[in-house]
Amino acid sequence: MTLVEKILAAHTDRKEVSPGEFVNVTVDLILANDITAPIAIKEFQRIGVSKVFDPKKIVMVADHFVPNKDIASAEQAKLMRDFCRQHETLHFDVGQMGIEHVLLPEQGLVLPGDVVIGADSHTCTYGALGAFATGMGSTDIAAAMATGDIWMKVPPTIKLVYHGSLRKWVGGKDLILYTIGDIGIDGALYSAMEFAGKVVDTLSMDGRFTMANMAIEAGAKAGIFRVDNKTQLYIKSRVERPYNVYEPDNDAEYSQVIEYDVSDIEPQVALPHSPANAKPISQVGDVEIDQAVIGSCTNGRLEDLRIAAQVLKGRAVHPRVRCIIIPGTQQIYLDALTGGIIETFIKAGAVVSTPTCGPCLGGYMGVLAAGECCISTTNRNFVGRMGSPKSEVYLASPAVAAASAVMGRITSPDEISG
Repeated sequence: MTLVEKILAAHTDRKEVSPGEFVNVTVDLILANDITAPIAIKEFQRIGVSKVFDPKKIVMVADHFVPNKDIASAEQAKLMRDFCRQHETLHFDVGQMGIEHVLLPEQGLVLPGDVVIGADSHTCTYGALGAFATGMGSTDIAAAMATGDIWMKVPPTIKLVYHGSLRKWVGGKDLILYTIGDIGIDGALYSAMEFAGKVVDTLSMDGRFTMANMAIEAGAKAGIFRVDNKTQLYIKSRVERPYNVYEPDNDAEYSQVIEYDVSDIEPQVALPHSPANAKPISQVGDVEIDQAVIGSCTNGRLEDLRIAAQVLKGRAVHPRVRCIIIPGTQQIYLDALTGGIIETFIKAGAVVSTPTCGPCLGGYMGVLAAGECCISTTNRNFVGRMGSPKSEVYLASPAVAAASAVMGRITSPDEISG
């Protein structure tokens, strides 16, 4: 069996599972946020059960529209808050919260071998820890909150192997954009993407989170990495709960094995209006920008902020550009503050927000007007994703976004810092 099949089999009453089979799977953690939780809560109440299956295995995070931007978002947050108090589930609110997919690993709530489901498509982020993590609809989440299990089809696994060595300024965001550009937004449809190879081994945990996060942009059910020493060190500093590490069998059957030599890959930029419309930075052309966003569940971690600060230090954001920095969690915000990173951003003319999904989904804190162009470290650039359907979003790494903020046009960090 593959890595994903091993994990799923361990959460069923069966010794083996195969792609295409329908199985009942017990879950280790259930996640919802201030947009999706209210729907799940209402469906849960319709079921008629008096309590959740295990309050310690349910986490709700207010991260999309909080601090609340209007009355409607305040009502949603209150509904979720009241439910969590009633059922004594885990709840992260203003002051403690962060962007859910950055926060949960930081808090040690996801461990290798876990099965995690979330009412958010980017739940696949936790595959960086060797967990099977996938997004589901709010009604599925409601049923799981009542029963503790889910009904699903075992996905086939595509193995992606990365060879060579990375050039300067090239990281996890560039690798995943390059991959999606190659296989397309449906290239891994309802499959698990297993990332492997020496290049992947050299990636930091933050880089792995970025790659797993965007597996859904290739249509994948999950993205996953094998557990190594970096994973173990990341976990040991956060939690002491026992966990299981699974390995794929040597004779595991993959639906595809795709190999890449990444030695010549440049920083990548996904042009409007698809993450698959990825090109090397040298082929993007002269594109002026109005806004740069650095943050999100894809690239709002401390390493991302450090890279952006490295580019922005001693420089100024272009007078035509609004540069918005969003740390992924309160802890990342604090670490960036004590490390002088926030000071660098402020001196450069950027603004720093409380942790929020905000502009990524066109919510608030950076909505685009018609005719405006934004470079963003987020994960989607569909029509109207960040505001007006007549705006444009380009996806890139923190290094490229920061350099572009300085120049006022999309550019490589090599152009300003060598």
